[in-house]
This record gives sequence, C-alpha cells and structure tokens, in this order.
Amino acid sequence: MAQVITTTAAAHAPSLQGKTPAPHGAELALLLPCFLFVLAVALLASLLGLKWRTWFPGSESEKSLFKGVRAGVYTFLSHLN
Repeated sequence: MAQVITTTAAAHAPSLQGKTPAPHGAELALLLPCFLFVLAVALLASLLGLKWRTWFPGSESEKSLFKGVRAGVYTFLSHLN
C-alpha cells in the first residue's frame, strides 16, 4: 500500500514568531532619517558625557548605543501611527 504524503508551503516556511519584519518602501524612507537623527544626537551626547537615554523613551534599559537608538526610534515611530 502506498502512502500519500501531502505538505503545505507553511510547513516548510521558517517561523516568524518573535521576529520583526523588514521595513519596505515608505516605512524605510521614514525609519532611516529618524534613525540617523537619533544616532547623531546620541553620539554627540555621548561625546559630551550627557545621559541621552532618558531623552528617548524605550532606550533607557538598553546597554549599547545602537540598541538604545533603535529602541528610541521604534518608540517614536509607534507614536506616529
């Protein structure tokens, strides 16, 4: 007796749970300038010895500069929706 095995594309697709989808088009056009602006502020404040993480909600608990900037930008962009 032959067994028929059926599979779906979803069974072979990688799981997206817990992952942020990559931004496209208009989202990227807004994300990139915001990220660069917050990064410039964070770099300048770090060079001057200022505590910049309190200026950007969401970045207070992050340890690295880039993760703090990313958290601050995502928090800011979530307020635009």
